[in-house]
Amino acid sequence: MANVVENLGKLERRVTISLPKDAVQKEIDSRIKQLAKNVKMPGFRPGKVPLKMVAQQYAGQVEAEVLSDKVGREFFDISRAENLKVAGSPRFASKEGEEAVATDAYAFDATFEIYPEVKLGDIATAEISRTTTDIADAEIDRTLDILRKQRVHYHVRGEVGEHGDGGEVAVKDGDRVTVDFVGKLDGTPFAGGTAEDFVFVLGEGRMLPEFEKAALGLKVGETREFDLAFPEDYHGKDVAGKTAQFAITLKKIEWAHLPEIDSEFAKSLGIADGDLTKMRGEIKENLEREAKRRTQALLKNQVMDALLSISELEVPNALVEQDQERLVEMARRDLEQRGVPNARQAPIPVEMFKEQAERRVKLGLVLAEVVQQNNLQAKPEQIRAEVDEFAKSYEDPKEVVRWYYSDKQRLAEMEAFVVENNVVEFVSAKAKISDKQVPFEELASTAAAQQQG
Repeated sequence: MANVVENLGKLERRVTISLPKDAVQKEIDSRIKQLAKNVKMPGFRPGKVPLKMVAQQYAGQVEAEVLSDKVGREFFDISRAENLKVAGSPRFASKEGEEAVATDAYAFDATFEIYPEVKLGDIATAEISRTTTDIADAEIDRTLDILRKQRVHYHVRGEVGEHGDGGEVAVKDGDRVTVDFVGKLDGTPFAGGTAEDFVFVLGEGRMLPEFEKAALGLKVGETREFDLAFPEDYHGKDVAGKTAQFAITLKKIEWAHLPEIDSEFAKSLGIADGDLTKMRGEIKENLEREAKRRTQALLKNQVMDALLSISELEVPNALVEQDQERLVEMARRDLEQRGVPNARQAPIPVEMFKEQAERRVKLGLVLAEVVQQNNLQAKPEQIRAEVDEFAKSYEDPKEVVRWYYSDKQRLAEMEAFVVENNVVEFVSAKAKISDKQVPFEELASTAAAQQQG
């Protein structure tokens, strides 16, 4: 019987699979005989259970396994013979009654989707904004300031030491303070509104602005009362949108001492001889490497958006559903890593990932077409060059290279990264490019916002 592939829509297809019952029964009998050699039942030694009893207990299970195996193999043979590019997994349904092909055969409908035809538009019409940035002394100084703050240590205000006494013994912005506080709503203390020996640094944004403002200017032993209006979206639902009355008592003030930028500071950053010029040079190299990474990420997103805008294709629902499941699994793993209890049972609806999954699938199909049409596959030397570049930011680059080449999965991920870079270079060379110069700080914030989005 010839297999007819029915067209059910743009991508959906159906084919009927017929399996002769005598061939299926022959396979069932063979498997039951094999099973009987080792099956155990009360009152019988292993392998000595009567074949009839084995068949009575296991016939249904074995029949289901045989039908599943034979239907799967038959569908594979049909799809290969018909040159069908099947997207996702087919759905099999048994045909019963009058719908069956013949009384001497099992009949199944296999419903499936095929990969779509991808129509690529003219890349020359795509418009892309390419971000560029220069690393100047200001960016290096700003980084040094961050590094100094990361190495800050505190001294009690008023106590004389090698770095001084900190000046006035009243709280200033940037000080680390230890306080007791009591918060009340309509005269009644509320949960989470009271603490003793609570420590925070003014200016870090850990506390609400009214709280930090109340601490400014206080001296040890002083108490200040103030009203604090909690935001409507405050994480504590019991107090969100309400105004509480607080009393804060200062117990300790510590002022921040930042290390000097000298040879000892340079040595703490890994510059063995403490040379400040060399230190600034290495910071500049790191910033340039980071700027390159971020500008490439922004450009890549621009290219991907451009490719999607000029491409026409239908998206197979089967692939979207598979990707939704992968995204749910990734979300569960993320919750587990964050220490969320019962993360595996967390109710995560797949629908929330539908739009993201559709974009990922569509983009994957478009990229595959671009790569195939223009021979943009990753070359071994490209992969090695990218691994070497990535390894430069580590203390032992050779160990990082070995780590990549010791695992096929890690190397495959780097290969995919290189392929994407090849696509970006190819599209950038043909599209309408406009360069936009931005400061490093703006570049960092833009890249972060895009990553979160």
